[in-house]
Amino acid sequence: MGWPDPPSPETHLSLLGGSDHVVLAIDDKTGRVVGFIAAITDGVLFAYISLVEVLPDYRGRGIGRELVGRMLQKLGGFYAVDTVCDPEVAPFYAALGMETGTAMMIRRHELQSGIQRRA
Repeated sequence: MGWPDPPSPETHLSLLGGSDHVVLAIDDKTGRVVGFIAAITDGVLFAYISLVEVLPDYRGRGIGRELVGRMLQKLGGFYAVDTVCDPEVAPFYAALGMETGTAMMIRRHELQSGIQRRA
């Protein structure tokens, strides 16, 4: 949601396959994946939540909150769990116990739609 050029299903699949930890939200009635969260780690001290997505029709039901809660539980042994988000989403993460910090980043929007898993 809000992506100028959303990732393809193949890119999403590569992202999930390349992540250290993934939690899926599945609609019990349809078997459809309606949300997910992915995280990567160094296996020792640091973890990074790279992406949380919930389909628009399923938002407002607590699915995102549950996904983040479950991931934070999985990552409970790490010294630092970080994520980068847009300012309007920061209150969502703050309500789940995360603190505002400073991040530096590069965004290569021209590459985003064509990104596949890199070696």
